Amino acid sequence: MAKSSSLVMKASVQRRRRVHRPRRSPTRPERAATAALQSHEKILLAGVDPAADMFGSHAGCPPSPEYPVVPDLDDCVDDAPAAAAAATGRCASDETLAVHAGEKLGSAAAETDSIATPIVSGTTHWFRDSADLVAFREGRRRSFEYGRYGNPTVKVLEEKISALERAEATLVTSSGMNAIVATLLALVPPGGHVVATADCYSEARAFIRDKLSKMGIRSTFVDLDDDMEALGSVLDEGEVTMFYADSMTNPHLKVVDVPRVAELCHRRGALVCIDSTLASPINQKPLTLGADVVLHSATKYIAGHHDVIAGCVSGSEALISRIRAWHHDLGGAISPNAAYMIIRGLKTMALRVEAQNRTALRMARLLEKHPKIERVYYPGLESSPWHGVARRQMAGAGGVVSLEVASDMRGVMRFVDALELPLIATSLGGCESLVQQPAVMSYWGKSDEEKAKNGIKDNFVRFSFGIEKFEDLRDDILQALEKI
Repeated sequence: MAKSSSLVMKASVQRRRRVHRPRRSPTRPERAATAALQSHEKILLAGVDPAADMFGSHAGCPPSPEYPVVPDLDDCVDDAPAAAAAATGRCASDETLAVHAGEKLGSAAAETDSIATPIVSGTTHWFRDSADLVAFREGRRRSFEYGRYGNPTVKVLEEKISALERAEATLVTSSGMNAIVATLLALVPPGGHVVATADCYSEARAFIRDKLSKMGIRSTFVDLDDDMEALGSVLDEGEVTMFYADSMTNPHLKVVDVPRVAELCHRRGALVCIDSTLASPINQKPLTLGADVVLHSATKYIAGHHDVIAGCVSGSEALISRIRAWHHDLGGAISPNAAYMIIRGLKTMALRVEAQNRTALRMARLLEKHPKIERVYYPGLESSPWHGVARRQMAGAGGVVSLEVASDMRGVMRFVDALELPLIATSLGGCESLVQQPAVMSYWGKSDEEKAKNGIKDNFVRFSFGIEKFEDLRDDILQALEKI
């Protein structure tokens, strides 16, 4: 048994070394093979401009007026959050906000001259005298008391995310799941009713179905694949407290028509909560589309380096205050060190996401025409049933691409194992490209009925593209497809 484990470990190490070893000069047959791969891509992408974005516009050119993207702070909207204005003193783009928001006037860094936000590790903050304490209690002095209730470094991160989401307030938590739980407990009272999409995040779905029911909260799950009739029917039947959905969904990348959902729900007094993790604040801003609350697993695109776990929820000051009160009781405070790592990662989020958008779109277009690929799931493709909604409310379709390979489970495992750059792993949104076969990664040992219920086939593969050079990823994927 020890010998077997040693062989597995040795093979794994060899695989990783093969990824990072500097390449020698190619031989003549290898150069010929590379030329053939590049020629193959040109054939598959004939008539497609790789610089074009998912809306058909080119870099530096405005999108089609028929499909306006979410407005930026460039538009200088009157209701832009004060945090964004304070960050730069004027209206700014996402690229600029990601760097500067929350880190200048009134921030934890304001009294230090440090360009980098200081890590304030102290758990307890002191007051000069009783009058100082009273001023803090009455809200006349901005300060902190105890680490579970707030921290200067964490506050910088919250203001930065608020600026990017066009929110009045943001709460950063120890994980995405903690943000979900705190939001549901705070905004849905006993006797309330949550309507959620059937393909929302599996752990959120389980919490809504199994845990909230013990608190006297009803739940209904609807499928919005075809139209809004299912949601409209549930809303007409009785009082609904909250509509909860992921947009985009994982792993099938469906896009919820947020403005239409918000109109239906608000007409009947229901809140709208959107988990926008797979989109990122760069590609989609649900609050500007009519949602009341937006959630993220900040572990993914926001932090962007696969090295810190966190969550966040943004919305109006009134709603976030309610969620913050529950969060204080749940105790899901993030550490200042983790907050600093996310702040540092956030500064490059716009650059990372734009690169991931481009790579994913080019790869989706390439693979959609490949003879060994049966279907590609990506809302940036015109063939996607979600393309129209994505064009209206998103600036890009993200770095995740799902597909069905023309093979069985074992054949797809050979394809995945033959990949040298994407790492076999869960999660998404980081600098490294990842790949997984959900039938193995998440549904191994599950019944065929359960897999079918969740749309998981044995030949289904999900890529989360990082920031590697597109041509390197392309060549790797094409050579791996030759193994099946």
